[in-house]
Amino acid sequence: MQKLTSQSEWITRAKAVLPAGGFGNFDPGIVIAKGHGSRVWDEDGKEYIDYLIGSGPMLLGHGHPEVMEAVLEQLPKGMTFFANNAKGVELAEAIVDAVPCCEQVRFVASGGEADMYAIRLARAYTGRNKILKFEGGYHGMSAEAQMSLAPLARVNFPQAVPDSAGIPQGVADQMLIAPYNDLAAVEALLNEHKDVAAIIAEPLQRIIPAEPGYLQGLRDLCDRHSVMLIFDEIVTGFRLAYGGAQERYGVTPDICTLGKIIGGGFPLAALGASTEIMQHFDKSIVGSDKWLMQLGTLSGNPVAAAAGLKTMEVLRRPGSYERLRTIGRSLQDMQRDALSEAGIAHQICGDETLFDIFFTETACRDYRSAKHDDPAQNATYNTVLRKHGVFKSPGKLYPSLAITEADLEQTRFAVLEAVQSTFLD
Repeated sequence: MQKLTSQSEWITRAKAVLPAGGFGNFDPGIVIAKGHGSRVWDEDGKEYIDYLIGSGPMLLGHGHPEVMEAVLEQLPKGMTFFANNAKGVELAEAIVDAVPCCEQVRFVASGGEADMYAIRLARAYTGRNKILKFEGGYHGMSAEAQMSLAPLARVNFPQAVPDSAGIPQGVADQMLIAPYNDLAAVEALLNEHKDVAAIIAEPLQRIIPAEPGYLQGLRDLCDRHSVMLIFDEIVTGFRLAYGGAQERYGVTPDICTLGKIIGGGFPLAALGASTEIMQHFDKSIVGSDKWLMQLGTLSGNPVAAAAGLKTMEVLRRPGSYERLRTIGRSLQDMQRDALSEAGIAHQICGDETLFDIFFTETACRDYRSAKHDDPAQNATYNTVLRKHGVFKSPGKLYPSLAITEADLEQTRFAVLEAVQSTFLD
């Protein structure tokens, strides 16, 4: 029998052909072999409870039988066409039915691509160029999005700091950066700069919640200054509620972007808005000067659309979101209880459907305050969690509907071990 390749061998092979030994997404020191339900296994066969869930899309867990059935039904009919297909049209209809700001949608292959087009659409519609984003806000890998995502230097607002080499200064000149949860700062910038096309915001910025009234305040400021409001709902769409953050918080943007869950684990994203705004994708209506060219080889892929449709159908069933929040609340409570009993200063930051812990007494309200007093403690905490079979990002924990009571019990044990090893030994 041929010897199976070990994880260490895969890591060595990856280092030879991949920059920094990885895909650029996650710790290249682990190679995942398979996933099923709430669990993943690495190439050495070690089993983990999966709270990374592909960075969000696997809300039903891995290999959900109904999603698998929908995908297997579509595969023999064709994998991609670069043309309209029924599954893509059905998915567009389902999104329009669910998401308040969407009367029409356009499909793309990734969330970052959707955000790039949303920014371009706002500029086309308003005839203005500047974009206001929030320090620490993640909107993909476009040049605009790579401004002040994770700046190492604290500069004065609204100066934009590029997070990547290769971005011209001219991009920074068109970007305004503000602190999250600070309406006064946004108002001051809009009063000063009359050429702002849009504000782009995550309704839940990474894991930092919007303070009460903040999102409505942004909506009001945009209306007052004739600026478009873009909600990046790549993460929050169909997670915070079936209608996303717009349903959860009762605030409707002009444009939103969606991804992750709507593809059911396959590459698919979308942007949506009113018919009036979306007509900029139709040259016959707006003419060549105002037309937004947009195409993509896999846009509206029928396999991804089938997976997304079935995922959304499952999420519509009574009790789905209540159960997701119950699971998230249990995960929050077990960590809060263990840390509080040990006398460890901490903040649980986020929503029950997506959160993590900052080891600090400081309230987490923006990029500069949402941090650990000692980052090494967080690294140790997450290392011990993984040692005991809990697989998560160093900065996020994604609950899923696949999590069982047995998973929660194992996680509780891992949390107790992590608290002991990190803070008490």
